[in-house]
Order: sequence, then C-alpha cells, then structure tokens
Amino acid sequence: MNSNGVLYPNVTRIPGSAGDVSTENRSNLKDIRPGEFDQALSNALNTKQPASADLSQIKAGIKFSSHASQRLQERKINMDAKMMSKMNEAIDRAAAKGLEESLIISPDAAFIVSVKNRTVITAMDRDQMSGNVFTNIDGAVVI
Repeated sequence: MNSNGVLYPNVTRIPGSAGDVSTENRSNLKDIRPGEFDQALSNALNTKQPASADLSQIKAGIKFSSHASQRLQERKINMDAKMMSKMNEAIDRAAAKGLEESLIISPDAAFIVSVKNRTVITAMDRDQMSGNVFTNIDGAVVI
C-alpha cells in the first residue's frame, strides 16, 4: 500500500516505496510454477526410507512378536537391512489394500504379519513353507 491507501497487486515495485525486487530475484521467480512448492512439500513428507538405511532405523517400523523372534533364531532366518526394507514396503502395500493379517512371502522365508500393528507374528524358512496351509490371513504379498 502506498500513502493514499491503494493496493497495487501483482507488481514488483510499489510506487513511492523502496521495495524493489532485484532483476536477479525477479528472474528466479518466473521459473517457479504454481503448485511446485505444494508438490515438493508433499513429496518430502511422503518419502520412504532408502534401501541403504541403517537396520535399526528400518526396524523401528516393524515389530516382532516374541514367538516370531524365537522362530527367526531357531530357523536361522536372516533379517538384514535389505530384507527389512522389503518387508516395510510389503506391509505398506498390504495396508493400502486394506489387509489386516497378511502372508508375506520372500524367496527364503514366509511371514505372517499383523498389518495394522506392523507386527510379524511368526516366520518360517523355505523348507517349512512347503506343504503348509496358511489360515487366518486375508491376503498375501510376494517380495
């Protein structure tokens, strides 16, 4: 607004003020398209953990029941950062489909997971998968 109370919309300089926008700043402004900020913010908020992330960071998203932890040890099922990342993605996909109890099948193991709680209920290695009947699940995800 200037001294007479008139607002000049969409101008780079209000007459009678020292609020000039430099030519350098003005050229940067024209490169910004409407909605870019909203899109960039949305992308930043929705980013997933990178596959190379620390295992302890990824594990925070998945819990293991005491039964599942025991089965992992007994059956020597390796849960490295890459597998944990794939499990996180599988649980996300199951949740997106509205599943509650899901079977997640990897090349080396199978896991029954409570999708809502992000908790692995039990785990079995490849040998124990063969011939097994899986009950009380409402979907399966192959990773």
